[in-house]
Amino acid sequence: MKSIADLEKIRQKTLSAVNLRRESEGTRIVVGMATCGIAAGARPVMNAFIDEIGKRNMLNVVVAQTGCIGMCRYEPIVEVTLPGQEKVTYVHVKPEMVARIVSEHVVNGNPVVEYTIGAAEK
Repeated sequence: MKSIADLEKIRQKTLSAVNLRRESEGTRIVVGMATCGIAAGARPVMNAFIDEIGKRNMLNVVVAQTGCIGMCRYEPIVEVTLPGQEKVTYVHVKPEMVARIVSEHVVNGNPVVEYTIGAAEK
């Protein structure tokens, strides 16, 4: 980088990449990171998702955090939304569950039913 113009080019390139990710119709993985989620172990879960998505070089997947989802007893909670499909809510998620969720649901489109809120409520 030798000038302000070079810096501006880098800035524009970075902004374009960020906007593409925001506007993409890709997969969204949202981890509940309110106090209750963090206390229940959401931070290692989120890191596991980031690591797994990174290892697989999945550029069309956004891992994000949110505040309270409203079901503290089910924390850590993760919501996965694939394009054109209903959101799937996973509960009591542990880092060791992440690879299976990514492999079966995110990659192959088959939710891991026994990890979902529906299975937990039975």
